[in-house]
Amino acid sequence: MTGKKNTQPDMNHRKDGETKTPEGENRGDNLILIGMPTSGKSTVGIILAKALGYEFTDIDLLIQKKAGKKLSAIMEENGVDGFLSLEEEITCGLSCSHTVIAPGGSVVYGRKAMEHLKSLGRVIYLQMDLDMLTERLHDARNRGVALREGQTLEELYNERVPLYEQYADITVNESGHALEDMVVLIVSKLHAPA
Repeated sequence: MTGKKNTQPDMNHRKDGETKTPEGENRGDNLILIGMPTSGKSTVGIILAKALGYEFTDIDLLIQKKAGKKLSAIMEENGVDGFLSLEEEITCGLSCSHTVIAPGGSVVYGRKAMEHLKSLGRVIYLQMDLDMLTERLHDARNRGVALREGQTLEELYNERVPLYEQYADITVNESGHALEDMVVLIVSKLHAPA
């Protein structure tokens, strides 16, 4: 690569389709959206994929397809740990390029899954505050949120936020932004100088 930065939507592609990160390791050209349930990973992901001319993959849908049932049913039958194991297996098997990937909010519990996702591309954390989460998420169990028995939404939030922050290459705060604005913010951060 030359010393000059390319700020086109291809995210500093080399001829082999990988991205050179500031740390020097090679990564794929995908974008991975992480964040709490209801943070808009799937909705923003679809709009972002259209804006960039990328494909879109929702890992929760891949899990449901493999298991042949809804996320909530998987958790009822296999427990949270069984679900997390399946989520990590499917995430680690993912292979794609030029794709916006929306994993479930619990993917950050799987170290191997997150290492794999980071190897596939840049990880973007859709940050929301606890009040926004509480306002949007009314029935966590039926939605298929990996919530342990007796765990409150606040405890879940406080447990996951440090993990999202740890794995994020880019953080976009959702506060006060419509979905379309989020896409504009993400694209502008992708093009910002390091």
